[in-house]
Amino acid sequence: MKFSILTLFPEMFEGPFDHSIIKRAKERKSVEIEFIKIRQFGIGKHKLVDDTPYGGGAGMILRVDVLVNAIESAKCTGSSCKEKVILLDAAGKTFTQKVANEYSSLDHIILICGHYEGVDHRIYSFIDDSISIGDYVLTGGEIAAIVVTDAVSRLLPGVLGKEASWQNDSFQATSKENQPLLEHPQYTRPETFRQLSVPEILLSGNHKKISQWRKEESQERTREKRPDILPSLRSKNQ
Repeated sequence: MKFSILTLFPEMFEGPFDHSIIKRAKERKSVEIEFIKIRQFGIGKHKLVDDTPYGGGAGMILRVDVLVNAIESAKCTGSSCKEKVILLDAAGKTFTQKVANEYSSLDHIILICGHYEGVDHRIYSFIDDSISIGDYVLTGGEIAAIVVTDAVSRLLPGVLGKEASWQNDSFQATSKENQPLLEHPQYTRPETFRQLSVPEILLSGNHKKISQWRKEESQERTREKRPDILPSLRSKNQ
């Protein structure tokens, strides 16, 4: 999987992709991440990337011609490349685990980080998708690009090592039941801490019962904390 991140501020990515799991994935060539500076496609001597909005109003708007040139420079050359151009956008569809799974089947993702007051609306004729990571507004798309890259990367073969380590994650629908539950509670040593003990079932060695307990706990946590993601588990008292 290759990620091409189109940004005005590549310096903002120093650190997030240079540590832990993503760093190891890059070293193993499971993931490739490149940063394309939008400003190198700017107009004129001063490499202008934005301009005032038609019709008046506050702020500056990123130019569509600049962005399209940046997109086209990043696109695959091979016809068999499965690729998507994605705008990080407050008005986009909400990024979820389901969307991350869909993106993980691609070969190449081009992420466009917006800035300033917004992007010329004509950009929608040149993208495949627009994504929001939540109902709030950021100063730019860089933070959202980090979120999308991280969430998709961990689903790729070889990135986490063992496939089962992400299959039980919160929001990860199981192939058998297709239920996007929250993950069950997890425990480790010490067995007892300040009179708080690990549930006995987890110490029993009975893997069938442990599996059933975890399923029930996942359902209960989802019902209590996020009933909105699974209507069938909503509390009867609601």
